[in-house]
Amino acid sequence: MRLLVTGGAGFIGSNFIRYILTRHPDWEVINLDKLTYAGNLANLRDVEARFPENYQFVKGDIADPDAVEEILATGIDTVLNFAAETHVDRSITDAAPFIRTNVEGTRVLLDAAREYKVPRFVQVSTDEVYGSLGPDDPPFTEESPLQPNSPYAASKAAADFLCRAYHRTYNLPVIITRCSNNFGPYQFPEKLIPLAVTNLLEGKTVPVYGDGQNVRDWLYVEDHCRALELVLEKGCPGEIYNIGGGTELRNIDLVRLLLKILGKGEEFITFVTDRPGHDRRYAINPAKTERELGWRKAHSFEEALRRAVAWYVENPGWWRPLKEKA
Repeated sequence: MRLLVTGGAGFIGSNFIRYILTRHPDWEVINLDKLTYAGNLANLRDVEARFPENYQFVKGDIADPDAVEEILATGIDTVLNFAAETHVDRSITDAAPFIRTNVEGTRVLLDAAREYKVPRFVQVSTDEVYGSLGPDDPPFTEESPLQPNSPYAASKAAADFLCRAYHRTYNLPVIITRCSNNFGPYQFPEKLIPLAVTNLLEGKTVPVYGDGQNVRDWLYVEDHCRALELVLEKGCPGEIYNIGGGTELRNIDLVRLLLKILGKGEEFITFVTDRPGHDRRYAINPAKTERELGWRKAHSFEEALRRAVAWYVENPGWWRPLKEKA
């Protein structure tokens, strides 16, 4: 199989490339990435060394039709679109890059996939398109209405609607996946878990928004990659597959667990002003993905969290330059 992975130098994309080439060393992966602040070629140094014949990096923008078409013209079996601006806080400050990459970039990819008759197009989306749940609401299913509450979530919802429209109007074989909050190695240290861990390793406090009661459903990135592998192998065009970790935690409880793992006290917690429109709770029901694709997560949350923390402890040479530059 010959894959175009967009945004493959980012967190989830780089983990997916490593996972899929390890599992399928005869496959070929072309990684198209613009290398914004969150794209980092250091994420894939080992992949370049291990799979020199099967991995290729191309610097480019998914919103640039010429860059996209140049790759698709060589013959691609599947497009996996990870490329996105993802940080909610940044979208609140400036929504324009989110619209350009997440909406216009997806449109460019879809049009190119139509022109070159790509057999499969996987849009990697997010649970944030569904909006916020109340404390007693059941988890989101694939039939839940889209009610995005941040510019980031709205841009991803718009991209999902484009994917749906291209499938219905042009019969483009598009599949949409929506995952809960990922964590693991190579996550840019603006996100909660790597920010908390690296701050604590530096002797700094961990900022917690508002009252810390916001709830997230946590998914280890390798379990997400396994689900995407099954989507490639068994997923049906036109379908949506929710991928959830089944571990709901309040932010304050997650931070306390990280403090415990690193042997720190609660004096390292700093409550900060909540961000505008902060969703209270996310939770994903992955029953359809489990039933139709045979997916099950392989890692317990606490085991995976300890593995993630250990990775950041052992790799300060990766995250320190990123924090200093930021």
